[in-house]
Amino acid sequence: MKQYDIVIIGGGPAGLAAAVSAKKNGIDRILILERDEELGGILNQCIHNGFGLHTFQEELTGPEYAGRFIEQVKELDIAYKLNTMVMDISREKVVTAMNREDGLFDVQAKAVILAMGCRERAKGALNIPGFRPAGIYSAGTAQRLVNMEGYMPGREVVILGSGDIGLIMARRMTLEGAKVKVVAELMPYSGGLKRNIVQCLDDYGIPLKLSHTVIDIRGKERMEGITLAEVDERGKPVPGTEEFYSCDTLLLSVGLIPENEISEKMGVEMNRATSGPKVNESLETNIKGVFACGNVLHVHDLVDFVSEEAAAAGKNAASYVKKERPEEGNGREIRLNPENGIRYTVPVMINTARMDEKLTVRFRVDGVYKYCYVSAYFDEERVIHRRRQVMAPGEMEEMKLTREQLLQYPELKTITVKVEEE
Repeated sequence: MKQYDIVIIGGGPAGLAAAVSAKKNGIDRILILERDEELGGILNQCIHNGFGLHTFQEELTGPEYAGRFIEQVKELDIAYKLNTMVMDISREKVVTAMNREDGLFDVQAKAVILAMGCRERAKGALNIPGFRPAGIYSAGTAQRLVNMEGYMPGREVVILGSGDIGLIMARRMTLEGAKVKVVAELMPYSGGLKRNIVQCLDDYGIPLKLSHTVIDIRGKERMEGITLAEVDERGKPVPGTEEFYSCDTLLLSVGLIPENEISEKMGVEMNRATSGPKVNESLETNIKGVFACGNVLHVHDLVDFVSEEAAAAGKNAASYVKKERPEEGNGREIRLNPENGIRYTVPVMINTARMDEKLTVRFRVDGVYKYCYVSAYFDEERVIHRRRQVMAPGEMEEMKLTREQLLQYPELKTITVKVEEE
């Protein structure tokens, strides 16, 4: 069995950034396992610009952004296997995978970084009445068909869900000559970034209907149309608000789910709010030496933040392999407690002995909040009280904590993060 210091599951933006970071932090025996036929992950089909403003201080397309990291992986001589499906990871960090060249094989890792990304929620999760005609696609599938395969899914389009991929595909389909009739969103707020609503819908005159959903699909062989209805605060259709839209294509942008079947199988403790692993300040799971980063951990808005998080995971995995980290039991464990409008925090636990001088805590809110404050209570004392004009679930928030700050509270056990009204 081949031995590696770090095995990285996934060769998308998170896996690439983690590999580069681990190599730069003194680890030589690194292996990336990627199931697709090329490195880069989902970025290869994201041909629009807007990537890289934080990481490279310039605006890049998805393939250009991925290309920067792929070049670094090749320059640093980091090993990778493509068309390779990981089947299993044991708690002892034996990774079982398969491909055409090697068949079924095992590799032993000292540390594992989970970077499998996420997948789209499918129609089966929605319970929409009607037949299953041709013309229903997830937004990501349609994006791949248009941008990589050169196929046009349809000409008259309705999009259900206002996640970022759905918004971007509304613009993309319009540019390809399709008529996007409406984007419908079940929630009373959009699930995407504000800039995408402006650039992808407003600029092209595409209506966004909030608190609406598809209640019927017409057509047996091919889609003929859908019925849209307003929903009440419980998400139930309001009688008398039904509208019929003729269309040959329905794109679904109804949420992303971290790809964590392998993680759960190996015994990684999961966070119900994110559907990703629970991690500490080092992005380490409850299994020692198993780290997680990127969309497998929690769904991000910007790939720049994925790369930043993955770089931290790579650095921390390198420290683990080199046995540079303080032993378990050194330092205090401080629990992060999301409350009152905060859905989750990443990380969920901080060890003061192992944290860097600065730690970024990322979180999302559970609704739209205007003219409010984000507060952090160190046990009972309010230490951080930051004013925000508007916060929405579609945009990830962050809070900076410093090691020096935490060491000033030697008895600190819990940091509670909450939204407070003015």
